[in-house]
Amino acid sequence: MKENYFPILIYSIVVIGLALSFLMMAQYFGPRRKSKQKLEPYECGVEPFDSHRRKFHVKFYLIATFFILFDIETVFLIPWAVTFKEMSMIAVFEMFFFLFILGIGLIYILKKRVFDWD
Repeated sequence: MKENYFPILIYSIVVIGLALSFLMMAQYFGPRRKSKQKLEPYECGVEPFDSHRRKFHVKFYLIATFFILFDIETVFLIPWAVTFKEMSMIAVFEMFFFLFILGIGLIYILKKRVFDWD
């Protein structure tokens, strides 16, 4: 059983090694020109001109929540799509029910006009 995990171990070592080597190369070869504008904090597309306690509009958080929701949907759909041929009909109906509920949520979001930035 352990020999089945050996390729995953090799893949993990290669990925971590590449990530660390890219970070070290960026640190070594990257430009080092510092300026006041570069050192300013920058977050979520809004220029920092106010206090850090400034409130964001609720729609910002709604969009972020919906992104996470539909991103998680994708995480569930990928293994389902890979094993679709080997699944029983009950599993197929369960996944379509899951997609149906997410579709209802998307229709609700669109009817509430959450994505309109007036």
